[in-house]
Order: sequence, then structure tokens, then C-alpha cells
Amino acid sequence: MLRTIRIVLKFFLFTMLVLPVAAGLGGSIISASSSQIEILRVEGTIVPVIADYIDRGITRAEEQNAVACIIELNTPGGLLDSTEKIVQRIMNAKVPVVVYVSPKGAWAASAGTFITLSAHIAAMTPGTTIGAAHPVSGGGQEIPEDQMKKIVEFSAKWMRTIAEERGRNMEEAELAVTESKSFTDVDALNKNLVDLRAESLESLISQISGRKVVLAGGKEVTIDTTGYETARNEMNAIERLLQIISDPNIAYILFTLATIGLITEISNPGMIFPGVVGGISLFLAFYSLGVLEAYPGG
Repeated sequence: MLRTIRIVLKFFLFTMLVLPVAAGLGGSIISASSSQIEILRVEGTIVPVIADYIDRGITRAEEQNAVACIIELNTPGGLLDSTEKIVQRIMNAKVPVVVYVSPKGAWAASAGTFITLSAHIAAMTPGTTIGAAHPVSGGGQEIPEDQMKKIVEFSAKWMRTIAEERGRNMEEAELAVTESKSFTDVDALNKNLVDLRAESLESLISQISGRKVVLAGGKEVTIDTTGYETARNEMNAIERLLQIISDPNIAYILFTLATIGLITEISNPGMIFPGVVGGISLFLAFYSLGVLEAYPGG
């Protein structure tokens, strides 16, 4: 048993040393270019690793002095803490950030609405939807009425503040929270919640050229996509793994594996493998459950 514990501890030590290095190895390495456009792709629930990925992508765009950083977004919602980090990072970016709800049939619901409206330029593909940003509990449990009232009020005012900062329709933005109102791409454009509709990434890049945006600190820049080149910054292997295990179904499976593995090892000392699998599964399950217990934005 002690031997098993030593093996598991060595694995965790190895993980702690390797993960920080591996986490920085996402996307391709390219030279700085004033015509470069950084492209990020966010699919799925907004969780801590997504916030870290977006932060990494925007940071690289700033380091490369990119024309813009485009975030292709398709999400059902996510955690309030992670959403807050993303919104703050976008609003304090030193390069223009464009959030593009895509592909057709995609949505930027709940947390995705906050993120979309916080962008310097918000765009949607025809056939997409945003809104329904009323807070809910991630675990499905009931939230006390007085506590829910405070959360809704805070979220509504935060949404209004974001919309005001970007010159968007504050009343309609607030209704997305208080009444869980949703908007098609046409609705969102007509109600001044987003800036444009684009059939494709190429169309989007063409349409943002010549637009003026104000960055943090009041600096106004004009986007020029003449002779642009795109650089896709994909999630790295570690980020993808952490995103996968943030799924509540995966958390349940991991916890089950951990229980079976550790019980098997205790019942049959010296087998090693069940103990290692159980220990690793328990470590990942704790991470996943820690994410799921955080308060969601919707």
C-alpha cells in the first residue's frame, strides 16, 4: 500500500512539473505581424480552463501586435467567475477583440451573452441566437429566493454596465437577464445588441476593416485588415483535457473509477494498478467537482 502511495505521489509531482510547461504549448509559433489576426475557438460550457485559454489567446495577440483577436463562440452558458474573468480580459485588452457567434445553429446563451456584448465588435452568423442569461444553479439545486434575487439584480446591472460601455441597447441587454429574453441574429442587430452579421469568417474580417474601436485607457484605433493573415490558436492538450473533465457526467465516472480502484487496492494490497488508477481518478474528480460547485452565470 505504501508503495502504491509513493507511485501516486510521484505521478502527481510529475504532473505538477509538466502541466505548467505543457499548458503553454498551444497553437503555432509565428512571428509578429501588423497584419495578423488571432483566431480562438470556444465550444462548450464556460469553465475556468476556457477563461485561461482566452486570456492566453488575447495575450498572444497583444504580443504579436495583431490587428484583432477574433473569438468564435458557441456556448450554452457557464460559470459566473469564469465569465467575469473573460469579460474583464476582453474589456482591458490592448488589441480589438471581436466575438463571433458561429457556426450557423450556434448560440451564445447565458454567460455567452455577457461575453459577446463585452467585445469591441460583436458579430453573429445568420441562424444563431444569444440571450437567456437568467442565472441558474449549476447542480440543479434550489437557490433561496432572497439569494436568487440578489444574484439576478447583480447580473442585470452588470449586463447593463457592459452594454453601456460598448454603446449597446442597455434595456434589451438587461431583459436577457431579468426575463431570460433571447434574440436571433436579426433581432440582436436590429436592437443594437451586436454590430454586424457575417456569413463567414472571411466576410467578418472584411466587414470589421475600417471600423474604429476604443481600447482600454481611451486609445482609439482603426482596424485595417488589408493583406491580413490569420493565426489559429487552438486549445492545447491539457486545456482540452481539463475542459472534458469539467463535464458533470465525466465527474461522476471519475469518482466511480476512483472508488472502485481504491477499494480494490485496499482489498488486494500490492496490485498497484487499481490504486494508481483510483488515485489519478480521484485527483481529476476533485478538480471537476470543484469546478461544478462554483456558482454559475447560467
